[in-house]
Amino acid sequence: MQKISNEELGRLSAEEARAAGKAPLVIVLDNIRSMSNVGSIFRTSDAYRVEKICLCGFTAVPPHREIQKTALGATESVPWEHFDSTLLCVDSLKQAGYTVYCIEQVMNSTMLQNFEPHVNNKIAVVLGNEVEGVAQEVVNACDGALELPQYGMKHSLNVAVTAGIVIWELFFKLNKKQ
Repeated sequence: MQKISNEELGRLSAEEARAAGKAPLVIVLDNIRSMSNVGSIFRTSDAYRVEKICLCGFTAVPPHREIQKTALGATESVPWEHFDSTLLCVDSLKQAGYTVYCIEQVMNSTMLQNFEPHVNNKIAVVLGNEVEGVAQEVVNACDGALELPQYGMKHSLNVAVTAGIVIWELFFKLNKKQ
């Protein structure tokens, strides 16, 4: 078995990636403390052609050296926007026709593996702070909640890991619908 070289992978340039078709998926980061997590989410969002990332509240924004350490250039290929508050972001997305889901453990949540997006539905998902999760007022503003089942002693995952699982699952579900 031979590893594939970077040249053989046929990677898009940042310009080509910006122009490429995007999944109808927006990632909303609600007051994320770690710039490494922000960078990791940019990198995953690039890999699965996320439409854009909304950086809300005190979530750090590019350019920043700490974000770049994990993003490895993905801040150049994934569009992003900053909002002073996550509530303003959620309202803006809803006005633009997105259905907004928080990724959170709440009453009546839908397990991610059971979620079936509607055809031609634009989706935004809100990922919460590393300690507090998605703020309750943001949960209240969302159209629904998606949850990742967990079976160990801890009932939380790192936000970048959660983003990776959610983006992967939704990318394939949304592309299957098109």
